[in-house]
Amino acid sequence: MADSPQPDVKAIDLLRISTAGSVDDGKSTLIGRLLYETNAVFEDQLAEVKRASRRQGDDDLNLALLTDGLRAEREQGITIDVAYRYFSTPHRRFIVADTPGHVQYTRNMVTGMSTADVAVILLDAARGLTEQTRRHALLTALLRVPHLIVCVNKMDLVSFEEKAFRQIEGEFRALSHRIGRDDPEIIPLSSLHGDNVTTNSPKMPWYDGLPLLGALEAAPRVTSRAKGPARFPIQRVERAGVGARDLSRTYAGSVAGGVLRSGDPVVLLPIGLTTWLRAIKTFDGSLATASPPLSVGVLLEDEIDVARGDMLCDPSQPPAVGQKIEALVCWFTTTPLRPNARYALKHTTRNTRAIVTTLHYRLDVSTLEHDEGAQTLVMNDIGRVTLQTATPLCYDPYAENRTTGSFILIDEVSHETAAAGMIV
Repeated sequence: MADSPQPDVKAIDLLRISTAGSVDDGKSTLIGRLLYETNAVFEDQLAEVKRASRRQGDDDLNLALLTDGLRAEREQGITIDVAYRYFSTPHRRFIVADTPGHVQYTRNMVTGMSTADVAVILLDAARGLTEQTRRHALLTALLRVPHLIVCVNKMDLVSFEEKAFRQIEGEFRALSHRIGRDDPEIIPLSSLHGDNVTTNSPKMPWYDGLPLLGALEAAPRVTSRAKGPARFPIQRVERAGVGARDLSRTYAGSVAGGVLRSGDPVVLLPIGLTTWLRAIKTFDGSLATASPPLSVGVLLEDEIDVARGDMLCDPSQPPAVGQKIEALVCWFTTTPLRPNARYALKHTTRNTRAIVTTLHYRLDVSTLEHDEGAQTLVMNDIGRVTLQTATPLCYDPYAENRTTGSFILIDEVSHETAAAGMIV
């Protein structure tokens, strides 16, 4: 790795990025360019990429090989799974989820975008908007990704002309307005040689916005969960050992929403008992407050029966509690949805069983049309269902809290993850 001063990673915040684009739009090259320009590539990795580039007959360094790590992927020339990459600048740390572009890997894109703060959609300047571009944009809206950046890549193929970019920009803004996203940043670039990737390119003097890296560094920090009502799913109940002076229980977990404050009232759901937070603890000592996604242990004023899967919440703004759940699900497995079949369900820290009682429709994510005659969902399909759970869930709509509003279904026979769900 190049000898450059490394930032103090403890002092800068983390941004989660998910990329999407059609096949050959240049996602892998773009991510490779970001890694290379931010000195996130080790010398031995770079040497191997140089050798691989020569073997493939490339005159230039093929930075796509930095992300297409599997030999089978290299031979096919495509990326087929979600790959996570890491880099940092003096201002911010980044985790990039590189998702595949094929329509049959919609489930991979849902996985990558479900925790993203920023979605980066690539499209080819010579091809313009495609069906996959529309699909990717709609998925960012469905998955409530807070910020969207659109990269009009391969501007070198249209001679860096402003007219070509403005046409694509207008078409995408019209699409964004239709799906309820009026906030995208749209950047013209060429990842092959780094134009507008980390610095503004003199080849496009008509563009006066930030380069991609600058836009990522300036992207607003996601704090929506901390602004909502307090949510604390109980993951583990710990009791002091025999002979200890303090026999009180500590309830451990990760803050899923809002801010926990020592001394505040909380309601334990689903049973509905109210108590107060006596203390918030970590391995480094006690805290006055805790916000997402911090993992802490809490002590309560009253001795009440608390178990894994229960949730401590803001009593003035509690979540919904119920066993009948309406949700959008993305189907993950080759085994189709079986109406009235039983699945294992995992929601925050609660494990229960659920039956899909109703399939309302299958969603065409290219057009947003509802196929209300659908009898099942197959792999990569998205549909709206009603679930009946064996035990109550404490949940918020996915649009309000992506942690307490999501769940997964597991096939009890094969133990495969059957679907990811977003509570509506």
